[in-house]
Amino acid sequence: MSKATNQIPGEWARLEMSERAGAVRFSVHVRPRSSRCSILGVREGALDVALTAPPAEGAANEELRKLLSRVLEVRRADVNILVGASSRSKLLEINGTSSTTVRELFSRAKR
Repeated sequence: MSKATNQIPGEWARLEMSERAGAVRFSVHVRPRSSRCSILGVREGALDVALTAPPAEGAANEELRKLLSRVLEVRRADVNILVGASSRSKLLEINGTSSTTVRELFSRAKR
């Protein structure tokens, strides 16, 4: 797996993450009401994500959890918004994964 780590583009190395007790934490910047739902890259150390849902009644948060659970191959219940539920900037915790796995899966998912 060390070869895969060396092949991860430099952009994903800029994603600031912390690991604790089988979970990974990182910041996310959300762009609601976009034309498509996708991983855009890294912006100022945070994951940049476009969502089609509006930021009303938790629709964007639910779409974010659905997107990240699919990309990171975890259950939706393993994607938790710790801070920023009503903000474009959020702190997320993903259970059952590692920072190396997260970076690798994000590099594959970017469009």
